[in-house]
Amino acid sequence: MTTSSREIHLASRPVGWPTAENFRTVTVDLDEPGPGQVLVRNTWMSVDPYMRGRMNDAKSYVPPFALDAPLEGGAVGEVVASGDESVPVGATVLHGQGWREHALLPASAVRVVDADRVPASSFLGVLGMPGLTAYVGLTRIAQLREGDRVLVSGAAGAVGSAVGQIARLLGASEVVGSAGSAEKVAWLTEELGFDAAVNYKDGPVRTLLAPHGPFDVYFDNVGGEHLEAAISLLDDFGRIAACGAIAQYNDTEAAPGPRNMSMFVTKRLTMRGFIVGEHPDAVREFHERAGQWVADGRLTSRETVVEGLDHAVDAFLDLMRGANTGKMLVRL
Repeated sequence: MTTSSREIHLASRPVGWPTAENFRTVTVDLDEPGPGQVLVRNTWMSVDPYMRGRMNDAKSYVPPFALDAPLEGGAVGEVVASGDESVPVGATVLHGQGWREHALLPASAVRVVDADRVPASSFLGVLGMPGLTAYVGLTRIAQLREGDRVLVSGAAGAVGSAVGQIARLLGASEVVGSAGSAEKVAWLTEELGFDAAVNYKDGPVRTLLAPHGPFDVYFDNVGGEHLEAAISLLDDFGRIAACGAIAQYNDTEAAPGPRNMSMFVTKRLTMRGFIVGEHPDAVREFHERAGQWVADGRLTSRETVVEGLDHAVDAFLDLMRGANTGKMLVRL
């Protein structure tokens, strides 16, 4: 028997901002799983900023998405047929074959998760790659110390909102965020425990953040004007964890660099980029600590949910425009 399923392909490479015309929905027939394989019905899929970079035909830390082939990304689903007794039918699994209704995978490519303890969608957000990214950036890259004052851009996104909370749990004395609306600012300060937050659309970012500095650590999700502002506002020996630069992902021309790079010398600053997948040593540690934080309510999250594969591209485009609060997810 075969299973009819739909998946989203990259039809053309975006130039500048992606549009719906860059994607195509395709119907395929999937075989029954053979020995060592599982067939998963996806229930949740993730859209993430890094996916925009993979749509370009450019060398990076991962290969670009292929044209006329399904996109990839984090997903959670239910095993509906199995050729491996270690992953039984009915198990909830986490894997990397999103952007489709069903996935036929090697059993070794999925991880069974406990969806009775926490919602399955959490494994794509605060207990998944975004939460781990926040943890790695703070502990391995910025080497957060008790008493540090922390600034995070993109603070109302999946990674940024985890950064602020985890920084506080690890002993930061002050956490300040930048986000793109008054509603997001209120969420950060009133619910997540940020000491302060600014709406970067209200004026020059440096001017808005200056009353809250100086800072010891900057967690950068945005780049551009935010990075320049942070360099000015970091204290001597400040550390920057460079996670992303979403402000520049859709630029068609190279953006000018920060104009204050000389401060790296005068302030003896450190900046380091990182890829979360290159830190496997942090995975078990993160799951143990974050699982307990979530269980006792000290680490929380919010999800922006879009319904159905037919709207997955809309969810991705909205993510790039900053329309989400917390983790952007598609429920399949």
